[in-house]
Amino acid sequence: MEKEIKDKKLQILISAVNKDPMDLIRRMNIQTDACLVDQILSEEAKEKLGFTGFSTEVLKFGEHDVKIIKSSDKGVGLSRNTALENSDPDAGIIQFADDDIVYNDGYDQLVLREFEKHPEADILLFNVKAQPGRETYWNTDYAKVSRLNYGRYPAYAICARRQKLIDSGVKYSLLFGGGAPYMNGEDSLFLHDCLEKKLSIYRTDVTIGRETPGESTWFKGYTEKFFFDRGVLYHFLYGKMAILLGFRFLFKNRNKMCSEYGFLRAYGVLCKGIAHGKTLKQ
Repeated sequence: MEKEIKDKKLQILISAVNKDPMDLIRRMNIQTDACLVDQILSEEAKEKLGFTGFSTEVLKFGEHDVKIIKSSDKGVGLSRNTALENSDPDAGIIQFADDDIVYNDGYDQLVLREFEKHPEADILLFNVKAQPGRETYWNTDYAKVSRLNYGRYPAYAICARRQKLIDSGVKYSLLFGGGAPYMNGEDSLFLHDCLEKKLSIYRTDVTIGRETPGESTWFKGYTEKFFFDRGVLYHFLYGKMAILLGFRFLFKNRNKMCSEYGFLRAYGVLCKGIAHGKTLKQ
């Protein structure tokens, strides 16, 4: 490996649920400092892990510091915001992570070198190989991300210049994602808000890890809740264009998504979700 980059620090921000923190750090192959927010939600996990309430501690993992925050609060958006708020001010780069990702050896140097190569980028979206059937993106080049193509990327693809992100004031929505009132979409909304705040986002073909097999925590089929929640999300993403873009989304995917529920029925529910979104505040 080339000479290590000096005067740079990467901290990984991990959102987890009902996990043994240090066992998780080992399984994920973490090779940097980390801030791990572990939401202990089940009674079984509370008993097994000895959870007595909100706590913060810093443990050593090899040469690295791991800040562990245990909480009974629920919601992936809250978890990511808590990790960001408790990130190390000395970390030039932060990286979001889920507890089902395994990172490649040397991922830290890959991330830091890519930011060094591209000073124009406030945020870089890296390749993380998804499990079969869950693929939403795969970068084959380095290119700017715009309002036309930001919606495909999961949180675990996102690395950012910490101070730029802090200064922008962008945070994860508490309305969407695991443990929130509405289904997935928090990652797209986060990148949408970053673009609104004029942060520069680029994709890169550098691969840093893989997703381990497991069931989706949110997708339970193309149900009424799926279409309603998609409508709520589209209101926040697209505003006045939500109805038109919602129609395009369903029509494009009608054979896959609407074979049982029906296209017109699904679109009607999506429109109700859009209307409901107008009554909510972020």
